[in-house]
Amino acid sequence: MPRVVGVTETGIRRRVVRRLLRWLGVLRDDLWTTRPDPLPPSVWLRWLPHGVMWLVAFGVTVGVVAPLMDGGGVGGSVAFAIGLAAGAAVVFALWRPVPAWWLSTAAMMVGALEVRRQLLAGGSHGFTWPWTAGGLIGHLAVLLLLALRVPTRVAVEALAVTLLLTYLVEGVLGAPDFQPTGVLAAILFTVVVVLGTALRGRREASRALVEQTTLTAEERARRTVLEERSRIARELHDVVAHHMSVISIQAQVAPHLVADPSEELKENLAGIRQNALEALTELRRVLGVLRSEHPETPEASADPATGTAPHAPQPTLDRIEALVENTRAAGLTVVLRCSGERWSLPPGVELSAYRIVQEALSNVLRHAPGAEAHVHVEYLPIGVVVEVANTRPTRRAAPSEGAGHGLLGMRERAAMLSGVLLAGPQQEGGYKVYAYLPASPADRDPLPASPSAAGRTRPATTPTDPASARHRADDSKEDTA
Repeated sequence: MPRVVGVTETGIRRRVVRRLLRWLGVLRDDLWTTRPDPLPPSVWLRWLPHGVMWLVAFGVTVGVVAPLMDGGGVGGSVAFAIGLAAGAAVVFALWRPVPAWWLSTAAMMVGALEVRRQLLAGGSHGFTWPWTAGGLIGHLAVLLLLALRVPTRVAVEALAVTLLLTYLVEGVLGAPDFQPTGVLAAILFTVVVVLGTALRGRREASRALVEQTTLTAEERARRTVLEERSRIARELHDVVAHHMSVISIQAQVAPHLVADPSEELKENLAGIRQNALEALTELRRVLGVLRSEHPETPEASADPATGTAPHAPQPTLDRIEALVENTRAAGLTVVLRCSGERWSLPPGVELSAYRIVQEALSNVLRHAPGAEAHVHVEYLPIGVVVEVANTRPTRRAAPSEGAGHGLLGMRERAAMLSGVLLAGPQQEGGYKVYAYLPASPADRDPLPASPSAAGRTRPATTPTDPASARHRADDSKEDTA
């Protein structure tokens, strides 16, 4: 039984020693370092805190040297060296707080031992000891700068070492006939370290909140772009599926248009038709996924993003007047103007132009109540230009719960077609959206203008090359800057 007890005591002793050595190793890593940690400039005052610390350092130097020479009986050279070290520690703490703390602590120890020698010899009476007023202020500044920039554990370790040294000098060594300052110093040091640690924690929390807010905004913008791209892909799949169906039908009919088609021709056309059917099947599968987040759930309601049923034909510029009428019914005054020669644009261009006008009018409804909107659709030989401008709103807009990324969707549509989209406030007030969507002149197929739009159509001087359209985009950008 005694042997078991001895073994147990030995194991406990070893564990205690290991923990003590581990703690001393952590203490050495935290406090025995010259790692730079400069104080950053203030947000509003810039370098004013640094200038204040230089003034504090000068005051500390004077406040340490004078008492040591007059009341402490310390020699002039020694007193000047101690005061200079205490003041330099305050300045040094602006860049390297841990070494500055060591310097300030060493200055305190040397000064206290020198004054103690004078107290023991009877050369000084009633001296404030072991901390002088200047040394106390200097060490408070150093501890504050330390706690503002190092982890809480390091600040607490520095405070504990300072209190331990103060106790050893005043309580263990002691001296006769002096005014003790150890308790006051311990209280002030603790308050300063707690204050600095709290300010550092608040600064880190604010920085983390700003970073999290930035990441959240970036993630929201990225998610909005992905959702808009998915919606664009969902709409364009209908167009692609239509063309694939036409290819399949043409490949099936083509052999019957030739008097005596060869077997190679029949095989090639059959292969084209088979590939078109397979591609159409895959497109329908992908389209079924893009139509809904849950493809197995049928959707009969209208899509809130587009205002159309999920399986309805995709809109074109032929329906721009119906869109304007619906917007007028919602309470917005809209003036529509069409110019240029109407021709059959590619389906993707027609769809994107319609959606840009739709989104721009929705933004006017949400963010410019009481304003008047002007929609201009201009058909060019090389594409189409759409402009949606609104006047200054007459009343404040209600808070919107949306993400506010409607312009992202419009820019995605214009970029997909290698077009230009410019948006910004106008000089006279209001807002303007300008979009140029290019189209190949080879697809030109003049169509008669609709009767309702004929009265508003006027001849327009249109550019005849892409460079002219780009020049118009630059001019519009100057208008909206």
